[in-house]
Amino acid sequence: MSTRDLLRDPCWQGSDLGHPLPDATHAVSVALPRWNDVIAYEEQDPACRAALRAVYPRFGQHPLVAELAERALTASDIATSKGASSWPYPNRATAEAALAHCRKTRPAGETELTGIHGVTCLIADAASTPAAKAFWQHTGLGASSRQAAIALGQEQNASASAVENARSKVLRRLTRIYSCEGDAISLHPSGMSALHRALQLISSIRPDRPVLQIGFPYVDVLKLPQVVFNGAELLLEDSAASVSAALERMQPSAVVVELPGNPLLRCIDLPTIAELAHRQGIPVIADDTIGSGVNINALPHADLVFSSLTKSFAGRGDVLAGSLVLSHHSPWRDQLAAAAHSLRPLAGLADNDLIALDQGSADVIERVHQLNRNTLSMAERLRDHPAVKTVFHPGECRHFKALQRPGAGHGCLLSFELKGGTQAARQVYDALAVCKGPSLGTSFTLVCPYVLLAHYEELAWAKRCDVPSHLLRVSVGLEEPQDLWERFLQALESA
Repeated sequence: MSTRDLLRDPCWQGSDLGHPLPDATHAVSVALPRWNDVIAYEEQDPACRAALRAVYPRFGQHPLVAELAERALTASDIATSKGASSWPYPNRATAEAALAHCRKTRPAGETELTGIHGVTCLIADAASTPAAKAFWQHTGLGASSRQAAIALGQEQNASASAVENARSKVLRRLTRIYSCEGDAISLHPSGMSALHRALQLISSIRPDRPVLQIGFPYVDVLKLPQVVFNGAELLLEDSAASVSAALERMQPSAVVVELPGNPLLRCIDLPTIAELAHRQGIPVIADDTIGSGVNINALPHADLVFSSLTKSFAGRGDVLAGSLVLSHHSPWRDQLAAAAHSLRPLAGLADNDLIALDQGSADVIERVHQLNRNTLSMAERLRDHPAVKTVFHPGECRHFKALQRPGAGHGCLLSFELKGGTQAARQVYDALAVCKGPSLGTSFTLVCPYVLLAHYEELAWAKRCDVPSHLLRVSVGLEEPQDLWERFLQALESA
């Protein structure tokens, strides 16, 4: 799959800026090897942006998607206006939803839909482009790079039999992981589109209400209901008294939680919060992407569980996908199942992406357990290093332990803060001989200054939430643990 072995030859030096991670056509991450590269990326520096040969697909357009978008844009009358943009979607239904969002939020703007090579593009003028970009990012419903490659004639559609074989195998793996029936699981183009589907179903039984998110949020998990649905309120204080009061006051459509949160990797008390919510007739939506369904079981408590299969499940970093599981324990199971039957999802997981998901996830159980072990070892070693102030890892969280499956671990993610603050973090980051960029769950280690990437425009807010901007997040890979630790040791010497 990859011509460059990132386990042994990582993209970590300045010359690696913009290299796809992995070294593959459909990579979903990109090398930002120096601290200054991250800043330049966030500040839209033209030289940095021009160097990128890949991008996380919801935060921008993959080069193949961008080429398709440009072809559609040049054929549109709106293209003559300065700042116009083009957003390819896999079908007309998704593009119409994006169009409706733009017209609702930017009624003075000019937008239209145009078909090109089997996909539908939303064309937006400068006034509507921020809304178009927000819908693209928050929903994760945009056309994938493989769909773009087919539209451009660079790849062929997989055969129907190959697709159904892949679908069957992926669903079998997920049913074993979640110990549920296959009809409880649906596949989606991304983790965020799986959340979009969950919110769509919840809205059908509890309409016109905001959601309540508990715990420091992954940016788009909070933004999706805020921007695209009926609003969201964030509650950082997760005590039973605070949650109970917020539920009584808001009567939200649902409670949304992440297991654990990103990047501090703390887990809320899901059984207690679910009991409080259910007592007031409020469903619970849980995101188990970081903890992984291999390690934790949220279904006895959460009514809907969504996950980004892009991460540990696929493991290769070359496909965007998501899943949504309806719990058989849910008091709303029949209502939600009926809604799922009557409300078609806007888009399903594309055929060629399904093939890639099957290939990547074939070894998911063994791989996740190895990632668990490697990450725990790294967390323990970092905790003992004199330059390290704090290590964040789910192994220290009793609420996470309460959800763990027998013999399971804690996932592939840890974060750490250095005693030297931002200056030390910058030096260590630049010196680390591992791949550096967004995303997680890959077989190769991937490090990023997460708060800068996810919350650059709201760093003061993150600080008020006790989330330091100089924190380094590490998705530990399958490198030989001692070799990986020696790379970290060498970098820590610069702190």
